[in-house]
Amino acid sequence: MMSIAWRIPFVALTALVSTHASAADGATTGPHAERPTPAASVTLTPEEEQKIKDGKFTAALVWHEMSEYTNAVNRGAKDEFKRLGVEVIAQTDAGFDAARQKADVETVLAKKPSIILSLPVDPATAGPIYEPALKAGVKLAFVDNSPKGYVQGRDYVTIVSDDLFQMGNKAGIAMATALREKGKVGYIFHDADFYVTNQRDGAFKATIEHDYPDMKITAQQGMADPARAEEIAQAMVTQNPDLDGIYVTWAEPALSVLSALRAAGNTHTKIVTLDLNEPAALDMVKGGAVAALVADEAYSIGTTVARAAAGSLVGHQAAPFLVVDSLAVTKDTVKEGWRGSLNTDVPATIADALK
Repeated sequence: MMSIAWRIPFVALTALVSTHASAADGATTGPHAERPTPAASVTLTPEEEQKIKDGKFTAALVWHEMSEYTNAVNRGAKDEFKRLGVEVIAQTDAGFDAARQKADVETVLAKKPSIILSLPVDPATAGPIYEPALKAGVKLAFVDNSPKGYVQGRDYVTIVSDDLFQMGNKAGIAMATALREKGKVGYIFHDADFYVTNQRDGAFKATIEHDYPDMKITAQQGMADPARAEEIAQAMVTQNPDLDGIYVTWAEPALSVLSALRAAGNTHTKIVTLDLNEPAALDMVKGGAVAALVADEAYSIGTTVARAAAGSLVGHQAAPFLVVDSLAVTKDTVKEGWRGSLNTDVPATIADALK
């Protein structure tokens, strides 16, 4: 299953830097206010690719944790490195533990990698974790965020993430499609200082408010602790039984909303959320409350960060913040969506439900 939880532990959320531009501006910004560059723009010339192959370079993948999302990023990175002749000599899983990630970096450095790809467990405190790699001359490239104080082009190659505004915008369009562009909407947003969710949520709200005059957000509630999602959902559904749709900041809390709707006997209200999640998708294909899931192209994040890092070894400079596209996944497109996002087939439960 895939959710925002794979990206950053809850205890570290409030330590992250804030968004420097509103999602209502219509453009994604990176964790340090970087403007986005499409991931597809990262291309290498045949001469650069040959130099990489001739260099006999190596790479280590130092992940924050392993999940369906990380596995997709990991597969993308490995496939691209294989194509470029870069040998992956180490792969680690920190289990969302910053101390363990520090030990992982120290361990892989003993193998003298040319490249380290990573997603910092806690960007606010990650600087010292990667410092030994900087001193060793290792090329660093990151997913989603970079250590506080690090400078792109000097300390690391690039950050690769989602087109966050696009994800929230597509969620808004999916909600409008599900409700035929009219009705009352509930809005459960992530009430923490995390640029990924803040921009995605803001883009959804801006899309509904700016583009669909016959749709109104009539109930909204912030969610700081995902463990309270069930409680928040129950209160919203009880106080607003006439909601036509509810947006939920990511897929796992959306399951709590789904449970609340079922407990209330509500078969009317539709749910739109972000990121792929097997139980949510299963409800969707069975004609339940879930109308759409909007997901990023996780596999492409892996191929992009690997290509940019490898290119840096032969003098190819990458943009500071690279973003991949997103997919609005519905019952009719779930197979294509799973393949496009994760580069794998849908789980057997979903495949069976589609028969």
